[in-house]
Amino acid sequence: MHLSVALPLIIGLVIMALAFDFLNGLHDAANSIATVVSTRLLTPVQAVLFAAFFNFAAYFTFGLKVAETVGKGIINKDVVTPQVIFGALVGAMAWNVITWWRGIPSSSSHALVGGLLGAGIMHAGPGAIVWGGLTTTTVAIVLSPVLGLIVSMLFFLLTSWALVWATAKTAEKGFKRLHLVSAAAYSLGHGANDAQKTMGIIAVLLYSQGLLGPTFHVPTWVVLCCYTAMGLGTLSGGWKIIETMGSRITKLSHHQGFCASAGGSVMLFAASAFGIPVSTTHTITGCVVGVGAARRASAVRWSVAQRVVVAWVVTIPASAAVGALFYEIARAL
Repeated sequence: MHLSVALPLIIGLVIMALAFDFLNGLHDAANSIATVVSTRLLTPVQAVLFAAFFNFAAYFTFGLKVAETVGKGIINKDVVTPQVIFGALVGAMAWNVITWWRGIPSSSSHALVGGLLGAGIMHAGPGAIVWGGLTTTTVAIVLSPVLGLIVSMLFFLLTSWALVWATAKTAEKGFKRLHLVSAAAYSLGHGANDAQKTMGIIAVLLYSQGLLGPTFHVPTWVVLCCYTAMGLGTLSGGWKIIETMGSRITKLSHHQGFCASAGGSVMLFAASAFGIPVSTTHTITGCVVGVGAARRASAVRWSVAQRVVVAWVVTIPASAAVGALFYEIARAL
């Protein structure tokens, strides 16, 4: 085993990655709990405790395919250096802080991918890119919100048809319980997909320094640390983004909240099973817009939704630019 940099620096980068995971939980708490808060199913404090629990529970439910995709499926794992990881993390964290401060539900996932791309290309040129993994991830940027919108809209229309003879009071009471179940499932999917991205970053850092041996894998201690960091971040809230997701895009009933969370859960479970690092933010936003539009198009505040989409478009290039900049700063030191 040969370390190209001092061990304290490796430890510092691992701590920095866990800080990103904490920030991811803080930033993306709205994904899991916006619908249950906006419908007053749970108080904000109850909701973040609820989401944090199910984020962590994902450890016992899913494999690590998403972590492997991020670790070796975006940038060639054999060209990764600690400087690349530093640039990637700073690029992603800077964009997360900016969008969190502005209350914009952008994607932590794609901020991390952008940071990794920017730093990786600066280090080894375009040849460092694993085009198959990058293509799948970027296609998912478009497909996850669109499919989430369609699936949630179908859930809403089918459940409306199935309960056409029920009274409004009876139906809403039933959906109140179902909404809690679907929100738990969505939080589980959020933990399975989002926390694994940081696992991949830490694992490829350790691999680049010979600390994993000849084979790339994700150690158990990395898995536990990442789930814990994300759970703690979720507990810290993210109230500005919750307001945007839960009420400013469209007002939600328990029926709509259930359909949005259920549609999002289907998307996240499928993506995690195939190892695709989708954006939980993109997915749930598409689902919320879908159930709002299923009621009537005017129920959606399209100007707010448009602002969110603009943030999606610039996330990868903006975080890539910051990642490239900080890679150069780290290399110069």
